Amino acid sequence: MHREFGDFQTPVPLVEQVIRCLAESNSQWDRVLEPTCGKGNFLRGILGSSILRSGGEIQGIEIQTAHLREAAQIPCDTALQASIKLIEASVFDLNLGTDLHWQANGRLLVIGNPPWVTNAELGSLASTNLPEKRNLKGLNGLDALTGASNFDIAEYIWLKLIRELAEEKPTIALLCKTSVARNVLQFAAKNRLPISQAYLRRIDSKKWFAAAVDSCLFVVEIGSRSDLREIPVYPDLTSSVPEQSLSMRDGKLIGDMEAYEESAAIDGVFPLTWRQGMKHDAASIMELCRLGDGSLQNKLGEGVSIEEEYVFPLLKSSDLFNGRITNSHRHVIVTQRFIGQDTADLETKAPKLWAYLNRHRAVFERRKSSIYIDKPPFSIFGVGDYAFSDYKVAISGLYKAPKFVAIGPIEGRPVMLDDTCYFVSCESAWQCAAISILLNSPMCQKFLSATSFADAKRPITKKLLQRIHLQALWEQADSYQLWEASRHLEAELSPNGNPTYKQPWATKPPIGDMQLSFPM
Repeated sequence: MHREFGDFQTPVPLVEQVIRCLAESNSQWDRVLEPTCGKGNFLRGILGSSILRSGGEIQGIEIQTAHLREAAQIPCDTALQASIKLIEASVFDLNLGTDLHWQANGRLLVIGNPPWVTNAELGSLASTNLPEKRNLKGLNGLDALTGASNFDIAEYIWLKLIRELAEEKPTIALLCKTSVARNVLQFAAKNRLPISQAYLRRIDSKKWFAAAVDSCLFVVEIGSRSDLREIPVYPDLTSSVPEQSLSMRDGKLIGDMEAYEESAAIDGVFPLTWRQGMKHDAASIMELCRLGDGSLQNKLGEGVSIEEEYVFPLLKSSDLFNGRITNSHRHVIVTQRFIGQDTADLETKAPKLWAYLNRHRAVFERRKSSIYIDKPPFSIFGVGDYAFSDYKVAISGLYKAPKFVAIGPIEGRPVMLDDTCYFVSCESAWQCAAISILLNSPMCQKFLSATSFADAKRPITKKLLQRIHLQALWEQADSYQLWEASRHLEAELSPNGNPTYKQPWATKPPIGDMQLSFPM
């Protein structure tokens, strides 16, 4: 298997099942395209099936010469009188609408199994099989440079196929991660790409590819306009009854329509900005452990003696989910107060830290992410005034069950979060307590359940969190229960302070008095 190409050759038995699945609709196609044909297993399967009409055409694209030679050994079926054309090229270098020359028109089927890796994974392997670097989804600012711009190669190929072959109105049937299928559906809805029908059929990726990821056969029909509403999801390649149905509403993909309709009132805009935690990509040096005697140790087992001003408590996703938030043995070095800040003054302001970082300069120079290019030495991301707030409401992006946590300072220091977490900074312990109570309410949990997907790498995302209409949650909350819960949580966050509201409310206080900064 050639990792640098994200190469998963499709087993022949799986190819046969996929083709039988497509044949059950009694559909036939005049032309078949496989954009990453590998050794030709799908091409062989098509020639032995009924889905290609007599006299039909097949074209396969493959970048690896050895694979193409093997595919070229496919014997032609004289009874079917099909023609086969193989093209040695990267699918990324072709315009599939103009560079492929067909002998005739007719129904087009695109079939196959494109790479299951991300552009970042291929980049880390120095692979040349990458699409042109560009902002595929029109991301803004830092999102275009960091994790939000890291996409699956299969997702890029899906969107390329839909855009470049739209006039052909093809059927596209590809094996891919389930998360890729959802991303394509979401992007297509938002950008009104002409998908008229679609369905997913789950496959056992552990059995077929030894891959621990949810995957499927994703089939779409390209039409003249975008009118997709329901997307059935079948448990396997043979079932006639779907196990669930995804829905499209107003350009949004919804996993549970019943739960969404019950919680749609809070689908809006969050009044504050959700942030992602700190990113440094040098955990062995930047993350420290506080030992029993108060000294610090890095992940290499080295004792670390640096200026304490630059050392902050650190919480990770597992800490948030498991409630380990009142004290932490983990700490992290914070070299900047804002993104891009010059770090040269550390040499005079923090000479011990400067010497420590320079001893390990090679670790920082090995960081591959483009966000560090042309940045000051030892740069980090995910910092700004918001990161140094004493009070935060945070959530892990990695766990299926959403759990919001109110965080106060630890030993008088603001807590940092790693980049698997999302948070909003708060102005006070009271604001932090009230927001976390609202976000953990049954209504909010129902909304997140309806709009998140448990099998995603990050079920909870910044984009999803930014949709929570806190004002609507506030208006629906029971006044006394909210006061009681918030009062106790505020006391936990600042045990030496007096509660902001000492008596239950007859009616909830005005929003301005609550310091929640909701838009009116």
